[in-house]
This record gives sequence, C-alpha cells and structure tokens, in this order.
Amino acid sequence: MKRGSLTSQHDEPHNPFALSIGDLMAALLLIFILLLSATLLQLKERAEMAEQYKDVKKEIYEDLIKEFGNDLAVWNATIDKRDLLIRFSGPRVEFDLGKSEIKPQFKTILSDFFPRYVRIITRQKYKNNIQEIRIEGHTDNKGGYFDNMELSQNRTRSVLSYVLNYTNYSFSERQWIQSNLTANGLSYSKPISDNSTELGQSLNRRVEFRIRTNAEKQIDEILKGNSNE
Repeated sequence: MKRGSLTSQHDEPHNPFALSIGDLMAALLLIFILLLSATLLQLKERAEMAEQYKDVKKEIYEDLIKEFGNDLAVWNATIDKRDLLIRFSGPRVEFDLGKSEIKPQFKTILSDFFPRYVRIITRQKYKNNIQEIRIEGHTDNKGGYFDNMELSQNRTRSVLSYVLNYTNYSFSERQWIQSNLTANGLSYSKPISDNSTELGQSLNRRVEFRIRTNAEKQIDEILKGNSNE
C-alpha cells in the first residue's frame, strides 16, 4: 500500500456547516450595511418631512400676513413667523386689570379676526397639517403664580367661549374648531419682556393664538412604521 493513500487517525471529519472567519466577517458586514441603510433611510425621511413642514409653516405665515397685515397696528397685534402665533398685546383693550371678562373693544377685534383666521387655517392644504390651535393667556409677575395661572386660564376660556359662540361658521369649520382649539393659561411663566419695568409688564400681559403643526407626530409615525418592518 502506498504511503500517500494512508489517512491520519488525527484528521478531523469535514463539517459542511462550519463557517470560516472570513464568512463570519462577511455576514457581520452585511448586517451592518443593512442597519446603516435603514438608519440613513429614516434620516432621509425625517429630513424630507422637516422640509415639508418648513414649507407649510412659511405658506401659513405668508397667508396670515397677507390677510391681516393692514389690521395688526390697529389691533396692537403682531405675527411671529417662527412660532406661527398672533399676539394681542393690549391688556387694557382685552381685559380690565385682574378680570377675565372680555372687554367690548376686544370682542369687536375677535369678531373680525377669528372667522378670517379660521378660513385660512382650515384650507385643505393646511388643516391636515395642523395638530392644535392654542389660545394662550399670559400675565405679568404681579401677584402669586397660581393666582395668575387661574386668571390667565379664565381669560383664555373666555376667549375660547366667545369665538366658539360666533355663529358665522360653516358646519365643517365649527367641527374642526371644536376638535383643535384649546385654552391654555400660562401665568407669568413665559415672559417676552422685563417684568421689572411697567412697559415690560404691559407687554407680558397678552393673549396669543398659536398654531402647532403635526410634524413631530408624522415623524414619530414614520419611525414607528420603520421599526415594525
């Protein structure tokens, strides 16, 4: 018998399922690439969504300016582009000091402002992108925080009640308003001016209508959908 035909007793049997180090590294690299691709896709979708809502906010702001630009000075109001809010800073026009009943002059302003405001934000291109319209009430820092919280909340409820009881809405507008309009009293937690001066206190006593888009909600849904795939 030839020596070359002999088989060593120490040779291990061949395992067809055994993975080499190279095969294992290739598998791990493939997994890494798949995970990276999924992450990049999520980031791309989030960036696209953010850009989309940036455009929506810009269009809403431009429409608000177009509609109310000539009224702002008369109403002592401003429009904030970044936060999509309309701010009324005329405390002696809106309410008596320490009171929550709306004064006649502010009722006249709201009767003019709010129906036009609703017609803009309920346009088909906007209403599905809006999560909430917040009526926010703010005070100066005179008095206790909780007393001012109650006062600011009562004021926003008065405004909410007044604009909801306005009769000149279509059925769909009223349904949308009731589902998306909220009243929020914030006391003196978010001043926009120095409360140590009389002018600053006057500016801090204000009512705001703030638009919140549902960009965050849409992004969360994208992430949730990707995680279930």
